Formats: sequence, C-alpha cells, structure tokens
Amino acid sequence: MREEEVKRRMKELIKEIEYHNYRYYTLDDPVISDAQYDRLMRELEELEKKYPELAEPNSPTKRVGAPPLEVFGIVTHSIPMLSLSNAYSENEVIEFDERVKRLLSVNSLEYVAEPKMDGLAVELVYINGEFIQGSTRGDGFTGEDITQNLRTIKTIPLLLISDDKIKIPSRLEVRGEVYMTRDGFKRLNKEREEKGEPLFANPRNAAAGSLRQLDSKITAKRPLYIYCYGVGIVEGIEFSTHWEMLEAFKKWGLRVNELIRVCKNIEEVIAFYHELEKIRESLPYEIDGMVIKVNSIDFQKRLGEKARSPRWALAYKFKAHQETTTIKDIIVQVGRTGALTPVAIFEPVRVGGVEVKRATLHNQDEIEKKDIMIGDTVIIERAGDVIPEVVKVIKEKRDGTQRRFKMPDNCPICGSPVIRIKGEVVPRCINIACPAQIKGRIRHFGSRNAMDIEGLGVSLVEQLVDKKLVKDVADLYFLTLDQLVPLERMGEKSAKNLLESIEKSKKRELKRLIYALGIRHVGEHLSEIIAKKWKSIDQLFTVTEEELLETPEIGPEVASSIISFFKNETNKKVIERLKEAGVSMKEEEEEEKPAKLKGLIFLFTGALSNMTRSEAKERVEALGGSVASSVSKRVNYLVVGAEPGSKLEKAKELGITVIDEKEFLKMIS
Repeated sequence: MREEEVKRRMKELIKEIEYHNYRYYTLDDPVISDAQYDRLMRELEELEKKYPELAEPNSPTKRVGAPPLEVFGIVTHSIPMLSLSNAYSENEVIEFDERVKRLLSVNSLEYVAEPKMDGLAVELVYINGEFIQGSTRGDGFTGEDITQNLRTIKTIPLLLISDDKIKIPSRLEVRGEVYMTRDGFKRLNKEREEKGEPLFANPRNAAAGSLRQLDSKITAKRPLYIYCYGVGIVEGIEFSTHWEMLEAFKKWGLRVNELIRVCKNIEEVIAFYHELEKIRESLPYEIDGMVIKVNSIDFQKRLGEKARSPRWALAYKFKAHQETTTIKDIIVQVGRTGALTPVAIFEPVRVGGVEVKRATLHNQDEIEKKDIMIGDTVIIERAGDVIPEVVKVIKEKRDGTQRRFKMPDNCPICGSPVIRIKGEVVPRCINIACPAQIKGRIRHFGSRNAMDIEGLGVSLVEQLVDKKLVKDVADLYFLTLDQLVPLERMGEKSAKNLLESIEKSKKRELKRLIYALGIRHVGEHLSEIIAKKWKSIDQLFTVTEEELLETPEIGPEVASSIISFFKNETNKKVIERLKEAGVSMKEEEEEEKPAKLKGLIFLFTGALSNMTRSEAKERVEALGGSVASSVSKRVNYLVVGAEPGSKLEKAKELGITVIDEKEFLKMIS
C-alpha cells in the first residue's frame, strides 16, 4: 500500500471504531458483533505497527499505554468552572425562581433540570473534533492535566462524530462529571480488600482517586464513566438554549444523562425533584440532588455570575438520611494492613431504608474532636447515602453513665505492641504474623510483583489459614503434598504445581522479598532502592534511622516504619524461618553492564510507539546510561515521541540534541 492509502485507511478505521465505541458504550446499542469489532481493531493495530510514523495521536489503540507521569501539569480554564449555590428547601428554590425572573424582567422561565451526579467535575477540550486535553475542575480557575487518564474512559470519544445537520466546532470545551457506578465501586473495594489495600469511602472518592493516578494503566482498570452537561468556550457554532446544546452533544457522541428534562416552570422543576428523590436509591449511580439551569443561553449571559457561582443555576440538594441512636460500645478492628480502627456499635436503627448497627469512628483524634463517649446518644447519617457516620453527639442526653474511650497500647488480636508513626493518625500492629492480617499479608507476599507464587489464590489462602496450616508467610515454605492434596479444588497435580512455584520463589530478587514483606510505606520502587543500597536483609536489621534518611527517597515516616518493622521480635522470627527454608536474602552481584551509553543522560517527551517509557529507561540503564526526569544542561539527548510536551521547547533553548524514536532505537540496538 502507498503511504496515502495507508493513512486514508487508518482514518477510516479510527472513524469506524469510534462510531462503534459510541454505539456500544454511550448508546448501549451495538450494531456489529464483538468479533467484527475485534477485526477492525486488529487491522488498525497491524497498520500502526507496520507504519508507526503514520499513526494518529487520537487512535483508539492509544487509549491505554502512555508512560507514567512524574507529576500532573497545570491547566488554566479559559472560562472558570464555577461552583453552584445550594438550596435545601422548596422555599429557597422558589426564591431563586423569583430572583432570576425579577433580574430578567420576565413573568415565566423555562428550566433544564439535571440529576446532580456525585463524581468529579472535568473539562474536555476538542479541536476540530479531536480530543486534545482533559483536566480536573481544581479550584475553578486552574486544574490538573489528566488527559492520559481521561483517554482510558471508553465513554469519552477521542473523535467527535460528524453530523451533516450540525457541524463540529473548531474548539469545544466540554464540562462533565466522571463517576463510578455503585456495582463498580463494590467490585473495586472487594478487589482492594482481597489485596489488603485501603478501601475507598464511597464511589465519589473512588472516582477521584482513580483519575489522579500518575499511571494511566491503573485508571484504565477502574469502572469509570462520564456524563456531559455544559461548555466553556465554543467556537464555530452557537446555541440558543441549554437543551439544544445537550442535543448536539448526543449527535457528536458525547454522553448525556437520559434523566435530564426540560421544565416549563419552577413547579415542574419541584415535581421532578420529588420524582428523582423517589428513584435515587434504584439508580445505578449516586446522585445527591438536582441541578436547575435557566434554559435560554441569552438569559444565562444576561444573568452572569457572582464571585464564585453563576446566577442562572442552582443545586437543589437532597436531605441527608439521618436518625438518632445510642452508642452501646466502641470496639477496635484490626485491618489486613495492621491498622487499628475504632468502630461504634449502635442500638440498631433504620437510616434511609437500611438497618445500621455500626459505623467507623476513624481514629482517636476524630473521637476526641467530636467528643464521642460510650453510651452517648448520637445523630447518624449515611454519608453519600452509603457509609454510616456519626454526625453529632446530643450532649443534653448525657446522664453520667457515659464512658471515655481510649485506643489500646497492644493489638487486641495478637497482643503485640501498637505503634503510631509520626505524622499518622492511625495506630498499627506491625506483627506480620498477626491473625487479623495474615490472610492479606500472605496474598500480598505471593502476588505477582512480590514473590510471584502461582496458584496461591484467595480461596486457597482462606483454607490454609482457617485450617491452621499457615500462621505466617514463612509457613508457606514448609507445606507438604500430604497437607495440600485434601484441600478443596486442589488435587495432587495442583498441589505439586504449587509446591514447585513456592520452591522457585526462594530465588527471587532481594527487592521483591522486601516488597513482599509488606513494610508500611515501602512499595516496589522503594524496595528496589533499598535492595541496591543495603544488599541484604541482615543489613536492614542493623540500619539506623540516620542512615535511612541519607537516601533522598526515604523520609522520616518511611524510615520510622522500616526501623519499627525490623525491631519487631515476631518479624525477626518469621525472617529467620524464611532463611531456614532457603529463601534468598541477598542482592545478587550484577554483571558488569555494557558501557555503550556510559555517561550519557537521556530525557523522554511524548509517547513512544515501540516501547513504554519504563522499558526505554531500562534499556538506557542496561547500556550504562541514565535517564533524567526534567530538562537541564546535563541532558545529552531528548528523545521525542508522539505529542511532545513543553520539554521540547526548553531543550531547544538549552541546545540539547533532539532525536526521534528511530534514532534512539539505532543507538540502543
């Protein structure tokens, strides 16, 4: 194929795939089979692999795969993303209606009423129909550049759909809400619980946390969706009403909430509010009220804005689900990461149709801040209509029988001393053999990025711990065939495979063992740094806090956590048994690296098509070079991929040699 033909075919495929994405993810009405869709995607992938220089930056194949960021960039909104004034009663809504009619000198007004999504506000920028940038609302004036993460959300089109009846603007700034469904939130928290990771408090927090990942591959795994509801700058087209704008969104492939309604007057708005209030619990996502907007764009412009909110819109919030009950007791739960959490046990009460018997009190500081005592009468609500929370103590109900609560000095499960690391509010049990933590710790120990013990799944770990075959991670290395075969879904072949995998794991690198031990604040990256510097587990038993703090990546909290972990007597015994089992405790001496790039410093900008940024870094370091994180005179080469950032201009100003990916590949071949 000639270059022009390849480029034309690529564009055709991209347009067709984006249309089918719209049919599937936005309309939920696919018009081709999954197999047909896969064929289109495969053809595009093969063309892009064969002709990488012709690949489009907004190709659907590039939704996932951008290298992790070091930090989010800052985006200034061309038109501020203002917050909304809130109303909590019908009287306030009627006053809003009267006020805007008075300001406009009209007797009646048409409104658009929308469910108020409980998610994270974002802005999407399209130039000639192509998605080029996405950002968070931030403080309304500036937000964080989360373009890479927004690309991973399938309900966000990378290319707007052309419509003969309505042209695509040359510039379109779309405002919307990224959210997570209730079911998606439950699944995500279940997965995190199984991995021993902290749980998200509610779908909104989960959505916000997912969008603020520096690695877009993590965001891509999260069940995120978007509804679009407004605009910033629009060039090349004008709308007369807000409703007309939403209808145009649908034609362009932008997702709009199906419950949005035009209301002829404020009475219809209030009636719709009560409808939403009745069905809110049955919706697949969370809403916390309704947004009321004047429909006429001309009227919106005439009304203008106050300091922080538009005069033409109002958020009519739902009433919080609250009830009164008594705290019968406060108990302490130990999580799978060792965190001690106080939990209030209530006299059972129904809140928003759900019986509530307990609620987390978070930590001792929060208990003291709210002045909560055992025996208190309290007002509770379901935060976000999901998580029960103590809102207020009714002190007038105290009769002298109430008791103060204090967090214990020892773990209520294993009796080990509890530590509270400086700067943290949560006390922790750091005994890696604590029964409350052991299942989560074992799963983490055997996970792919740790000791990579294949076959050590959730149900097997449950059985091993429940049947007291494994009391700590070291016990894994002393399991026998006779112990494993009788377990559910095991059998002799599976048992042998598991034992082989356990045996292989004894030779894992030191960095993986350190990560597998589950030391608080010590992730994969830090485990690698520690392994390179201290070379063996034995050295970590004698390392001092001062020595740790000499490492730039280690701060006081991390240093304190490492020292506490290796001082714990139970942890020492577990590590001794790992040694006894033959688990490697030392960093293997590295072979001398080829010096082809010795002394050279590289910097990367834009997306590479043949490898990830981390793979490129590994190749450079393997050849004796190093990779910088920012532009400076020390950098020898700037490698430019697709969609380079501001680093390119800075590098040119400093006279740094700029090369493309092909030249880079030649250098490292």
